[in-house]
Amino acid sequence: MEEFHKTRRLPPYVFEQVNKLKAAARAQGADIIDLGMGNPDLPTPPHIVEKLTEVVQDPRTHRYSASKGITGLRKAQAAYYERRFGVKLNPNTQVVATLGSKEGFANMAQAITAPGDVVLSPNPSYPIHTFGFLMAGAAIRAIPAEPGPEVFHALERAVIHSVPKPIAVIMCYPANPTAYVADLEFYKDVVAFARKHDIFILSDLAYSEIYFGDTPPPSMLQVPGAIEVTAEFTSLSKTFSMPGWRVGFAVGNERLLAALARVKSYLDYGAFTPIQVAATAALNGPEDCIVEMRNTYKRRRDVLVESFGRAGWDIPAPEASMFAWAPIPEKFRALGSLEFSKLLLEKAEIAVAPGIGFGEYGDDYVRIGLVENEKRLRQAARNLRRFLETADETLHNVVPVSAAR
Repeated sequence: MEEFHKTRRLPPYVFEQVNKLKAAARAQGADIIDLGMGNPDLPTPPHIVEKLTEVVQDPRTHRYSASKGITGLRKAQAAYYERRFGVKLNPNTQVVATLGSKEGFANMAQAITAPGDVVLSPNPSYPIHTFGFLMAGAAIRAIPAEPGPEVFHALERAVIHSVPKPIAVIMCYPANPTAYVADLEFYKDVVAFARKHDIFILSDLAYSEIYFGDTPPPSMLQVPGAIEVTAEFTSLSKTFSMPGWRVGFAVGNERLLAALARVKSYLDYGAFTPIQVAATAALNGPEDCIVEMRNTYKRRRDVLVESFGRAGWDIPAPEASMFAWAPIPEKFRALGSLEFSKLLLEKAEIAVAPGIGFGEYGDDYVRIGLVENEKRLRQAARNLRRFLETADETLHNVVPVSAAR
């Protein structure tokens, strides 16, 4: 069956291959420890749930809502930015509520992209960063994911050699999947580059509150002048463990946000009003729940790194995010991340996300989510140890992808 034009531009969704194997294994009774999807398992804080159940009793809240978000929610997000980053935002013109940051990114791509436009995106990176723009008709040029001098070398080359000139560059720190973090000095250079070349910055800050050091990750908008070229995307999914609620935000440059709001006005009526009211309560409410979740992820990170290391797989400790970006053990690297992920699922009953799903430069890695409790992570480590102890025998029966071509 012939595919439609836009779906032809999308590669096979590699995560779906792992998901099918995972479902088949569970159907056979396997106890799969699922560390593949960044799907928070912690409960949403009670005061947020209570606000939802209170407001949903009022039938007036069951009518169509506001596409760009109710006023109280946009004011709460502006207050969060001032409190957390010292950034002042006009809630009427510089804040738009989205159905999660993923929808915000996809609709921003639709709003600002003309066919053939060039967009600069990290590789590896979260898929919507690239494919939202591909679906909108853009051409993607890769830049390094790790913040540092190589990013600016790639940016300079892109401006010189891209025809037409790039319209936007995507930044994501703390990064999904790599867990890289960036500091304000790096952001200052990015903003200076973007302003010099008249390029927009789209900053994904979804993991701003999941960090394990003493210094909270900054916002791009903290840089003087950044708001002239930047839209930044955040989400309540990870901060308040509200992934299924689908509440996120785009904030920053008024021209970008006006375009996003206009596109959204044709496509949706916003999230269910009781959800928006509960999200307002989350942003305006106590922050001890955020600290508690952050500490939980830190404990899990430490257990994962320590127990997997003892089992024979050394994994760098992420400084932020709810993921570890794990190099495939040398013995298995020739398989590539998809085949290694399948093998890990079959032989160790552990599900991870293949790095190739985030871009071709991720194929020597897998992403491991901190989405199981410490007991289950230790169980995963025991499974891993047994798997690695039989690695030579296992590899003898597996043909590497490179050898099979």
